Amino acid sequence: MLSGVCVGTNDISAAGKFYDEVLAVIGMKCVFSDEHERGYAGTDGRTTFFVVIPFNEKRATFGNGTQVMFYAPDAETVRAFHAAALRCGGSDEGAPGPRSYHPDYYGAYVRDLDGNKLNVSVSLEGKA
Repeated sequence: MLSGVCVGTNDISAAGKFYDEVLAVIGMKCVFSDEHERGYAGTDGRTTFFVVIPFNEKRATFGNGTQVMFYAPDAETVRAFHAAALRCGGSDEGAPGPRSYHPDYYGAYVRDLDGNKLNVSVSLEGKA
């Protein structure tokens, strides 16, 4: 069972501003913060997403083929997440919309300030 996900950053302050606003769209908030790490929890209170300065003190890098995926309750939230990420300095990796790889899928892709790829999606099955 997955307990959490970490992404690296080279600027914890800038990453904090980015993630505070973007993750708020899907109901997550920062519940832990220090000079090396920020932890985010959903409405269940479990801290499952972390932004960290790498422990080895080398530059944070992103993984090719790696992405962190978040659920949204509806297509409007997918669009809001994508818009918030762009407004906060992230970059577009795929505008909100349906995808051909699943008939009920509606999602969007962005990169954060350090190049980490994020996905947000909802299954539209039964929500049309």
